Amino acid sequence: MKIAFHGAARTVTGSKHLITLKSGTQILLDCGMFQGLGKDTDNLNLQFGFEASDVNFLVLSHAHIDHSGLIPRLVNEGFKGKIFCTSATKDLTEILLEDSATIQRDDIKFVNKRRAKQNLPPIQPLYTIDDAKNVTPLIEVVNYNEWHTINDEAEVMFTDAGHIIGSAAVHLRLKENNKTTALTFSGDVGRYNDVILRSPDVFPQADYILIESTYGDKLHEDAGNAVNILEQWINKTCVEKKGKLIIPSFSVGRTQELLYFLNSLSLQNRLPKIPVFVDSPLSSEATEVVKSHPENFNKQVKQLLKTDDDPFDFPGLSFTKSVDESKAINDNHQPMIIISASGMADAGRIKHHIANNIGDKHNTILMVGYCEPLSLGGRLTNGAKEVRIFGEYYKVVAEVGSMRSMSAHGDYNDLCQFLACQNPDLVKTIFIVHGEEEVQLEFQRRLLKKKFKDVIVPRLHESFNLD
Repeated sequence: MKIAFHGAARTVTGSKHLITLKSGTQILLDCGMFQGLGKDTDNLNLQFGFEASDVNFLVLSHAHIDHSGLIPRLVNEGFKGKIFCTSATKDLTEILLEDSATIQRDDIKFVNKRRAKQNLPPIQPLYTIDDAKNVTPLIEVVNYNEWHTINDEAEVMFTDAGHIIGSAAVHLRLKENNKTTALTFSGDVGRYNDVILRSPDVFPQADYILIESTYGDKLHEDAGNAVNILEQWINKTCVEKKGKLIIPSFSVGRTQELLYFLNSLSLQNRLPKIPVFVDSPLSSEATEVVKSHPENFNKQVKQLLKTDDDPFDFPGLSFTKSVDESKAINDNHQPMIIISASGMADAGRIKHHIANNIGDKHNTILMVGYCEPLSLGGRLTNGAKEVRIFGEYYKVVAEVGSMRSMSAHGDYNDLCQFLACQNPDLVKTIFIVHGEEEVQLEFQRRLLKKKFKDVIVPRLHESFNLD
């Protein structure tokens, strides 16, 4: 058998790893969208590096768009096989993919108006809302910690990865020539002692491991202090400067974590009486999905549910849905908190909020998660004095802050703890994926010191034979 890396190879987004057995059976691990890679992003998303119609099965680790976002295009180009994932991942993927199609439609409509003025031809979205809806009939739910037969050559099991609701590490038992090979794909590894979710599970011994490395060279700040740091930003921006605190946030995971923290502050009478807007229809739907899967919550949240029937709600919170409601927020100049997608600030309503508020020194743009360096969020985090939004340039006058403690990705200690259940002598090869190249090379050195014998950082479209 062989494995080829068609995304998240020396970059963070676009997760796509294709296993081909000697029989010709092809199993794709994730089918994610590239994000935040500047002018290269569109071309990368147009070319899979393989024929969609040749793929027999897709195993999805979790619902984030950089892992699921090109599934509608895969189906449109001829994939007809089953898609295996957990129950919560199915629920989230359905709404995330339709939202992605909607954002593409709306953003491209906006861009094409500008292109028409420049006598340039219109561009097309990667897929439509109908394409996104065509994915659902192909999804088959697999429970955590149960081996499930894919076909005569392959079985799959999911274990909790602790990253977002429904996230999983993928474990495959692949049979060739009367021999079984065990392969594990970490998906995205969450943090141990997460404020909402269970910690990542231990997993069976593997022959080959694909592991993410987003923060493979960093240690996070203490997550337990995140609520205090958030309170400081609220007081500084909304109370002292009387401005708007604008938070780009992933609709799944990060937004619910923010709401959980804000609810905690409210319960302790530490939240100023200011409006809090979650300006994202997707975030509203995603929050309802998260609430519907309490089986993924940790013991502390389950205990809180005994006295607080909704740990993601509090006085002053509003979810906006319509475009008119979103525009009305920008016409409201009182102090407020705006939470809006996307987390990298590269798509969706958050771009409009940043464009409308970046020129006011009273406001703050607070980044609370990983951003690709070339994304709008990445450029702001890295200190850009001027940024381009929808083809126009804006001076960065508003304050830009960050909260590293809120990452849903594990740091290098978390990643090493995830691997601690493995005997390095029995692991033939570890492939490091889903990270910036310099970070991956640093993490590679760390794993070699942990006595793993063969640690590889694959390049885009590179393939390897697995004995």
